[in-house]
Order: sequence, then C-alpha cells, then structure tokens
Amino acid sequence: MKPIRLISGFLTVGIWTLASRILGFVRDILIAAYLGAGPVAEAFLVAFALPNMFRRFFAEGAFNMAFVPMFSKRFEAGSDAQGFARQAMSGLALVLILLTLVAQVAMPWFVLAMASGFRGDERFDLAVEFGRITFPYILFISLAALLSGVLNATGRFAAAAAAPLLLNLILSAAMYGAHRMGGDIGLALACGVPIAGIAQMALVWWAAARAGFPLIPTRPRLTPEMKRLVVVALPAMLAGGVVQVNLLVGRQVASFFDGAVAWLGYADRLYQLPLGVVAIAIGVVLLPDLSRRLTAGDTQGGRDAFNRATEFALMLTVPAAVALIVIPMPLVSVLFQRGAFGPDDTAATALALAVYGLGLPAFVLQKVLQPLYFAREDTKSPFRFAVVAMIVNAAIAIGLAGYIGFISAALAATFAAWTMAWLLWRGSRGMGEAAHLDARLARRLPRIIVAAILMGVILWAGNLILAPLFVYGGADTLALAILVILGIVSYFGIGHLIGAVRLAELRRALRRNQG
Repeated sequence: MKPIRLISGFLTVGIWTLASRILGFVRDILIAAYLGAGPVAEAFLVAFALPNMFRRFFAEGAFNMAFVPMFSKRFEAGSDAQGFARQAMSGLALVLILLTLVAQVAMPWFVLAMASGFRGDERFDLAVEFGRITFPYILFISLAALLSGVLNATGRFAAAAAAPLLLNLILSAAMYGAHRMGGDIGLALACGVPIAGIAQMALVWWAAARAGFPLIPTRPRLTPEMKRLVVVALPAMLAGGVVQVNLLVGRQVASFFDGAVAWLGYADRLYQLPLGVVAIAIGVVLLPDLSRRLTAGDTQGGRDAFNRATEFALMLTVPAAVALIVIPMPLVSVLFQRGAFGPDDTAATALALAVYGLGLPAFVLQKVLQPLYFAREDTKSPFRFAVVAMIVNAAIAIGLAGYIGFISAALAATFAAWTMAWLLWRGSRGMGEAAHLDARLARRLPRIIVAAILMGVILWAGNLILAPLFVYGGADTLALAILVILGIVSYFGIGHLIGAVRLAELRRALRRNQG
C-alpha cells in the first residue's frame, strides 16, 4: 500500500472501531447505571471476561497472527488460499466446540481461576451461571475473526470493523428491554452475549462470501499446511497465554477488594477507546500489508509501512494518554456517575484510568512492533518477551497489593506493557531496513510529544476554569464537551504549527477513505 492508502485503511478500521467503542460506552453507562459496582456487575464482568480471554488465543490474537500472514502469502501468490482458509476454519471450529463443552463442566474452576476472591459469596454462583451462558460466544467470535482475517488480507476492512457494533447494540438493547419489563438485567446481559456472537459471525461470513470466499466448514484434516499453521501459531498462543496470565493476576488481586473488579473494568473500557481505535486499526491493516511486501521482497515498502503505522499510532495515542492522565475525574464522572455508580466509585475508577493512561503508548507500540515478527512467521520471540513481561506484572501486582491496594493491578499492567514494548523494539533491531525509523518519523516524534504536553497544560487549565460546571447537574456534559474540543483543537493546532502533524495528509487520507 502507498502511505496515503495505508493511512486510509487505518482510518476505515479506526472510524468503525470508534463507532463501536462509542456504543460500548453506551453499554457500559447502562451497566453502571443499572448495576453500579455491585455483585451482579462484578459477576457479569468476570463471566464475560472468560470467553474474551480465550478469544485472545483463537480470535484476533494468537491464531490470527499466524493465519493472516500465511493466508496473505497464498493469496498474493495465487495459490489455493480459499482451501487453506476452509481447512483452518474447520480445525478451529472443532477445537472450540470441544473447549466449550469442557467449559460447561469446569466453569466453577474457571471462575475461581479468574477471581478466587468471589469464593463463598453471591458473586461466585452468579459468575458460574453467567459464565456457562456467555462461553459459547468464543466459538462464534473466533470464527468471525478468522473470516475477518480473510477480508482484511484481501484489502476489505469495513465489514469486519463494523461487526463489533452488533455486540454493543444487542447488549444495550437486552439491558434496556429487561429494565423496561422488570426482568433480570444481569441474566439478560449474559444471554445477549452468544446472540451477539452469532450476529457478528453471520455479518462477516456474508461479506466474505460476497468477496469470493464462501467458507463452509468441512471435515478437519491435519494436512502439511495445517501442521505448519499449528507450528507457527503455537508459540503465539503461548504468548497470548502469558498475556492472559497478566490479566488473571490483575483480576485475582482486584477480587479481594470489594468493587475493584468493576472499577478496573470501567477504567479499562475508557482507555480501550483510543487503544482499540488505533491499535486494532494498526494490527488489522499493517500485518497483511507487511506479509505481502516481504513475500514480494519489497524491503523499502515494508519500512515505509512500518514507519507510517508508528507515526499514525503515536500521533493519536500520545495526546490520548496525556488526556487520560490529566482529566480522568471529569471523564469518569460524566460518563458513569449516575444511578448505582456513586462518587467513591468515580474516584477509584479515575485513579485506575490515570495509571492505565501511563501505559497507553506502550500498549499501542506493541501492536505496531508485533507484525514485524509475525509477518516473518517468528512467533517465538514475542513469546519469550511476554514471559519477561509476565514476571514484571506478577511481581508488581502481588508485591504491592498489600501496600497500595487494588491499584497495584493497574500499575503492574502499565509496567508490563512498557517492558514488552521495549523488548519488542530491541529485538527488531536485527531485522534490517524494514524495522528502522526513517528521517520523517525521527523528526516528527519529539514534536508529537511536545504538542501533546502543551495540550495537557491547556486541558489542566481548562479543567480548573470549568470546575464549577462539573458540580451542577446538567452542565457537566457541556463542560466535558468543551474540554474534549479544547484538547482536539489545541493538539492539532499546535501540532500543525510545529510540524508534528500535517493536516493536509489527513485530509487526503479521509478523502480517499470516503471515496
């Protein structure tokens, strides 16, 4: 892809992801209003985390990191890419059906592994019940992710990026309907999860069929191609397992503090907005592009793609991180503080959000750096780096929990993210020209940081001036809107003046995206 076309791909995925995240906020606002940080909310968040944890192995995580480069190379070479995808889909479906059946029996142990602090109280039984209902989601969303990988590898991004909207729409509708009819909101949420998975899978299957890839599962066979896929995917899945251990440690620590699972969950949703919009867009577009370029021997094109992806990621992520650190209280109070979600919940969630904000650039840099390895079918190096990050995470989360409480989990995640990003960057130094920073990125990077810091100062001053509006009901939304607009205008204005951002480039990419 040329730079403008590459950025256009990022924007296509990013815009759809942004729409999904906004609907995700609507969903989480409803959860906070109806359930607060109480036992039903915590039980659902743990239950929903179970299929999402395994999703990191089989969906957009480890499996797809191995599948997409191999599919892209076959598609580029004109070999039987469709047959390869069909066999991969069949094998994946078999494994996931067996896993889902096991999970139904082993759900109490799964819940204890996620949150042993729930043992002996009502949260445990609720989490087991909800977990059994939500777990089949892993089958549908993983098959949807494989189909999305096929679409992305062929340069079609819109349908796969739009599919997550269905999850948030269906869950929001389930809660609202249960509330209106006086039903069980927690149960309605849980039942909505597998229904949403079916809807997402149906959408991307239809899009893939229209693109010429009507994938129908067949009898799984362990062909040489499938053996190669397993060999490449296994280290990536182990690396994904290490990442999930980090999340498990965080939830275990939080489960011993009442309300902490929910506080961390709501904070996670907020920082996932910029993380999802940028990181998902980068990962979805960059990996197949790098794979095709490496197959074609286009080293210079690969270097340009890597540098433009890094520039795009940091251009949006650094100011977002500064904003999360500077104004977490207004963000949390306006979005979540209503109904069962009180001021104490706001303060705890805001603290977690600020700590997560410190790690936001590192989380996104991982998404930029990992395709350098996966495009070369090197999944072993990221696994080794993830083990080191896991040790850092566990040491901080467990070691500091007795001193600083639940926030040790968020602090550990941030330190582990920076450790992983640094190891990935250091390991990429031996990959040749494709992994090196070019003059444009080296020139713009410090200017991006300066523009973001100056924006942070302006936001801090604006928050002080607007503080009275956050006290009066109804005016807080207006005050937050003013802060958001102030941040966007100041960052892009300063960035344009000092050469951190070129607005003309973004306009050209947007025009291409709309065309």
